[in-house]
Amino acid sequence: MAYIRKVRTASGATAVQIVHKIHGRIVKLEHIGSAHTDIDLQTLIALAKQRLLGQQQSLFPKAPAPLQVYLRQSVSQVLFTCFSELYRQLGFDKLQDTAFESLCIARIVEPTSKLDTLRVLVELGITGFSNTSIHRCLRQIITKNYRKKIAGFCFARAKSQGITLVLYDVTTLYFEAQQEDDYRKPGMSKERRLEPQIVVGLLVDQHGFPLEIHSFEGNTAETTTILPVIEQFKAEYNLKDVTVVADAGMLSAKNLQALAEAGCRYIVGSRLTKIPYDIAEYQKTKELTNGQIVTTKLGNEQRVIYQYRAKRAALDLRNIAKQIEKAKKIINGTTVTKKAKFLTLKTKEKKLNQALIDKARALAGIKGYVTNLSQPDEQIITCYHQLWRVEQSFRMSKSDLKARPIFHHKRDAIEAHLTVVFASLAISKVVEERTNLSIKKFVKLLRPIRSGTVIINGVVYPAEPEIPENVTIILKQLRVGH
Repeated sequence: MAYIRKVRTASGATAVQIVHKIHGRIVKLEHIGSAHTDIDLQTLIALAKQRLLGQQQSLFPKAPAPLQVYLRQSVSQVLFTCFSELYRQLGFDKLQDTAFESLCIARIVEPTSKLDTLRVLVELGITGFSNTSIHRCLRQIITKNYRKKIAGFCFARAKSQGITLVLYDVTTLYFEAQQEDDYRKPGMSKERRLEPQIVVGLLVDQHGFPLEIHSFEGNTAETTTILPVIEQFKAEYNLKDVTVVADAGMLSAKNLQALAEAGCRYIVGSRLTKIPYDIAEYQKTKELTNGQIVTTKLGNEQRVIYQYRAKRAALDLRNIAKQIEKAKKIINGTTVTKKAKFLTLKTKEKKLNQALIDKARALAGIKGYVTNLSQPDEQIITCYHQLWRVEQSFRMSKSDLKARPIFHHKRDAIEAHLTVVFASLAISKVVEERTNLSIKKFVKLLRPIRSGTVIINGVVYPAEPEIPENVTIILKQLRVGH
């Protein structure tokens, strides 16, 4: 007779054997295998039964073995691979720092604290990093001057596509800290906050692709930041002629003179604090029409271009009406607010400032642009309105990439963090440029596409991702493939 037996081995495994006996004595012993898990044991017993049966037909139908499937790992590998390929296309891989690459990609996927970044990386299929390795990477960003190298890669990419002008703007990043220091200081806040802050200047090309990022002490005036940034940019790439576009916050006679002396062409928004003479003379006899341009020459190739827009005028007049209504409520005593734009306060009297109202109405719909370029007026205005691209880049940095470094305290750590944001912004802009999707929508679309490993009846199998057709089209647009 023959039967199957299970024997415990010295190593703790379970051996499965087929025993053959004649007159109570073992005449043959077949060792099928040793099992270390219940699944392995069931598999070996099934194999022994099949061997014991041989060619003999069973009287009973064989019951199918239950299919046991376990998910071992599930990661967003497609998303990581996509960003990694764009990182390489921009030349950032020349830094030869996988930790920095991982930090940049994690910042795009889900911006969070340094410690929680480890969780994001695991979800992307990246392991082997620790909090210590992240801090080591941040130190290396400073000691090896990654920002300068990344800026060089970004400039090379922008130059290959043709740089016609550069756009500059500043923003502020505040800190939830009570104590200021030599770097984080209270100042004029874009977010109207009182906490210590830093000032960040961003230089982009006409498409909004980042070229430089700089930080300054929190109490630095906006107007004093543009010259050092532009001068460094010109010197770094040996540029003779640069056309700079900036908003009215950068406008000062000293800035314009310095830019001209540095060989720069500029288009800067003009703050209208009084009615320009040429506009006032024109309004004496005629009304401005939509799109009308009035130009005032200032000498030394400099001129101010004024343009009237009916849509802008309608918005300005609505706001003026709201301010007048607010002032009237204060005068009538129906509100406790004490200040309003068109309110004149005297010792015993409150009244509307009619002269100020008349001036505001006369300026409604008018925007000024100061330039030393010789191009047609319409072209100058079109170039200026590219500034929305740098504003969009700032919004991406502050919302999608959460640039506000609330988890950093020392200047080197903050500068390293801004460098990560700078590189992440460059990758994100490439995604938006090629797919016409916001980076938030792109991540939301690709992150659920998972790959990993599954265990079927004790055997480990790789699980490839199922990529929808619309995502395949997007990957082709990005030229990353999969």
